[in-house]
Amino acid sequence: MSRKGRHPAREKHTVPAPPLSPGIDAGEVKRKVTHIGVGCFALALRFLTPAQAALCAIAAFVFNWQILPRIGGKSMWRSEEIAKGRARGILIYPLSVLGLILVFHDRLWMAAAIWGLLALGDGMASIIGQALRGPSLPWNDSKGWLGFIAFVLFGTLAAFGLAVWTKPDLDPARAFGVALALSFLTALVESMDTTLDDNLTVPAAGAILLPLLFALGAPGPNAMGIEVRIAQGLIVNALFAWLALRSKSIDTMGALSAVLIGTVITASFGLQGFALMAGFFLVGSTVTKLGYARKAALGIAQEKGGARGWRNAFANGGIPALLALFGLLSQEPAHTAYLIAYAAAVATAAADTCSSEIGKAYGKRTFLITTFRPVPAGTEGAVSVEGTLGGLFGSAFIASLGVLTGLFHAEGALVVTLAGFLGALAESVIGTVAEKRGWLENHGLNALNTAIGAAIATGIGLLLR
Repeated sequence: MSRKGRHPAREKHTVPAPPLSPGIDAGEVKRKVTHIGVGCFALALRFLTPAQAALCAIAAFVFNWQILPRIGGKSMWRSEEIAKGRARGILIYPLSVLGLILVFHDRLWMAAAIWGLLALGDGMASIIGQALRGPSLPWNDSKGWLGFIAFVLFGTLAAFGLAVWTKPDLDPARAFGVALALSFLTALVESMDTTLDDNLTVPAAGAILLPLLFALGAPGPNAMGIEVRIAQGLIVNALFAWLALRSKSIDTMGALSAVLIGTVITASFGLQGFALMAGFFLVGSTVTKLGYARKAALGIAQEKGGARGWRNAFANGGIPALLALFGLLSQEPAHTAYLIAYAAAVATAAADTCSSEIGKAYGKRTFLITTFRPVPAGTEGAVSVEGTLGGLFGSAFIASLGVLTGLFHAEGALVVTLAGFLGALAESVIGTVAEKRGWLENHGLNALNTAIGAAIATGIGLLLR
């Protein structure tokens, strides 16, 4: 498997309405105020049955589809929506709410909380972010810190308020903590450089994260000695980052990011857990330099001479670090499940990197995994026999480290190997479509495929129970 690491240029959204401020226009304000106002209907989830709530969401979809455009709704459409004759966002919104109601039919307070995030958090992020702008986010120049902060602030208030309103017996302190964590994590998802609609990405991320966050509790027995593990993590990761800097395998910001990610992992799973991430970095750096001259000549080599930056660090280590943190805050058997999911996420990153770099360096014939059509090496979604075998090696290498360090036994290693390999294959399939449609850039795809690998490992674990 191999990739170019680039995505097509994104078309900027423009609206012909007169501007209210240097960064926002009247049509967009009207659109977002309506977006926020519809969230008030989430208050009704306290009194409705799941069936009644689902029927209301279906009715809202039909209204937005057939009636709203005929009674002045087109005044809120963006210019490209007018050109196409349809508005995608106002149709996805009620469908996302319907999905939340169906998924959380027995816990409608969760549907209400995520709806609040979508309505007030995302809505206020757009209004404040576009009106005031401020400094841009380092990972997405088209969005700013003020919008990100607005999402977290208003999203937390909306998610917390609707959760305790819909289910009054919730512990307020716990509900607020969960709402804050949920808002921060979904704000990260919303701020990613993607053409996917926020009305889809925000509720989808919320639906995955909220049950996981709510299931967390106070640190269990596995948190004993955390102070020592934090100190170990800082020392070992600082040394590791310094050596990586000296070898030019990572740049300065990448090194600082690696220290943060590695310390979180070490605090959660000890030095044995960190060994997996260190193993990924070592094998990834090695295969990146294999055949580098050939890859550079073809224009498909890793930038900066193969040195990884902070984007690489978080793209490959962000999900594993989050899973490690969840493991720290979990009791058995959830702790072990998070450990296996963490290992699978790292194995997926290793499989993806090995398959990509080995395939680009030594792949004799590369073809799209979705159509088997021959394509040049480096094409997003392209695979080769050599790269595929390299991916299997990378996944098995991480799994073997887990056995050698005593993190899990042979059965766990088989799960990690299979999940890592399948996760990397899934990324090749998704990457083919994502590049063509501009859904995600390369770092976003890397983060997604580590999450897919973790999810596959979790699914296998449930089947084996």
